[in-house]
Amino acid sequence: MSNGVEGGAGRAPQIGGVPVRQRLLAATADMESAVMARLVEQLPVYGTLPSEQLRGEITKQVERGIRAFAEVLRTGELPGDAEQAAMRESAARRADEGVPLEAVVGAYHLGAEECAAHVLAAARPGDLADVLLIQRRLLGYLRLVSSSVAAGYVQERQAALGDEQVALQSLLSRLLEGGSPRAAADRAGIRLPPSYLVLSIRMEPHPDELLPGVHRPVVVRRKLRRFRNELQRHSTGVPLSVLSADGGLVLMPHEAPAADFGAADRDRLARLVAQLGRLCGAELLVAAAVAAPEGVARAARLAGEVREVAEGAGRGPGLYLLDDLLLEYQLSRPSPARDGLAALLDPLDARPELLDTLRTFLACGLDRRRAAARLQVHPNTVDYRLRKATDLTGLDPAPGADLLTLHAALAAHDAPRRSRPGAGPSHPGRPGRPG
Repeated sequence: MSNGVEGGAGRAPQIGGVPVRQRLLAATADMESAVMARLVEQLPVYGTLPSEQLRGEITKQVERGIRAFAEVLRTGELPGDAEQAAMRESAARRADEGVPLEAVVGAYHLGAEECAAHVLAAARPGDLADVLLIQRRLLGYLRLVSSSVAAGYVQERQAALGDEQVALQSLLSRLLEGGSPRAAADRAGIRLPPSYLVLSIRMEPHPDELLPGVHRPVVVRRKLRRFRNELQRHSTGVPLSVLSADGGLVLMPHEAPAADFGAADRDRLARLVAQLGRLCGAELLVAAAVAAPEGVARAARLAGEVREVAEGAGRGPGLYLLDDLLLEYQLSRPSPARDGLAALLDPLDARPELLDTLRTFLACGLDRRRAAARLQVHPNTVDYRLRKATDLTGLDPAPGADLLTLHAALAAHDAPRRSRPGAGPSHPGRPGRPG
């Protein structure tokens, strides 16, 4: 494969009878100064670099670029492997320093433009063929430079992001294990916030996930990417998460002590949960607890338990704290009373449709039409099933003395499916008051 620039390869162009390479090399010192001035003026990020670096490494790279471009104009041959490697290494250093990619590529373009302007300033009508040849070689040079610089920059950023992700996952693991996360935070370069909002999330499918013939992993990745992007946009620090298609866990930095979490904070978080659901296109049921970094492990267990209680109680999408489910949560804890309450619904075990209808009817605020819509049955079917459940249990779901008992019995009945040996303390505390 030829490494030449299309158009007049092998011919050395001249302007005013003087080879262009000779013109550039003779003016290298002046060109360096001109290019450096344009870098600082037109790409301000270069002005923030240490003056020693500007006078040293950056100036040397500019000189190297001028000489490489002069050689391309002379021979029509693009820079070889060694020169391309030098470009990639320089771009990698800029990536490590945080210089934006567009500024790194732009620096090479400014240098080449300055060289071309210097050469073409002396052009006369008789130099038209050489002018066109110079322009073709300039475009070829810039194509190569742009791809080489981008490759070096992106490779460095990918490696850095890989290291950052490892460090962030290490911090997340340490927070969830309990104890002091200070050392892990230092390794990740993160300032620990006063507290974390610990969110246990159930994420429903995006509608596109359910379409036949759709590549579900792509839809899931898009859903999670939108979720993470919006979460980051509303975070003052670095949120930590472990997420899959159906939900997971998020630690969101909170710039106030856990004990100060109040009604206004809860309202903001509820609005954020709704916004996250709209933007990722999936309904979210989120349970939250608040804790200082050292208390995240305990808060994560609590948030997970509250989410499971909310799900078992038939709660819809939205935000839930322990305060929203005090009765249901307490009834999910092991006790003789819980077992007795759960036994009240044992007659419905053989009729799961009756139990599901009863649960949905209570979750819909005793609204039979809403319950029917959620169950996708006729309202008369809801009435029939509720009457049958009353016949079997002796408990009437209509407003009255049995209503509180039914709520408690449902919470107790669902508890064995949620309980796990070793799942944590029996009462981890309320959100905002960990420990």
